[in-house]
Amino acid sequence: MSNIFVSIADQLLTFNSTKQVITYPVSTAKLGPGEKKNSYCTPRGKHIIRAKIGTNALRGEIFKSRRSTGEVYLDSKKKEKTNDWILTRILWLSGMELGRNRLGNVDTMQRDIYIHGVPDDVPLNVPRSKGCINMNNDDVIELFDLVDIGTSVLIK
Repeated sequence: MSNIFVSIADQLLTFNSTKQVITYPVSTAKLGPGEKKNSYCTPRGKHIIRAKIGTNALRGEIFKSRRSTGEVYLDSKKKEKTNDWILTRILWLSGMELGRNRLGNVDTMQRDIYIHGVPDDVPLNVPRSKGCINMNNDDVIELFDLVDIGTSVLIK
């Protein structure tokens, strides 16, 4: 059985299984940790991967509302007024702790918190997201293929 640990302090995601341990650089929320809806913070605590979205999507494929736009991110897209690109793969998280990150005003899944890819020029290892866990595109492809729906994710 595998699991994932995300360290907000270290800006690292560690995948653990009986076969291997892999650590990836990530970027969590610019506004720090927090569970409230509309806070743009990264939720802490016990989670699971509720859904995997983007199987066989192209590297850099753009997603909006969890659906592919059919476009691939190019440097020319930098001109668009967003810094919250969702690219390549989505691992949609669901909180497991009632009142902390599940249901009500703190529900991780309702907040659309994902582990997902970002443009290659986006810096990792520094907090900069709007609550999600951002990864390099090659890394999120690798992680996506290693995990199953239901994989445990602890964010601390």
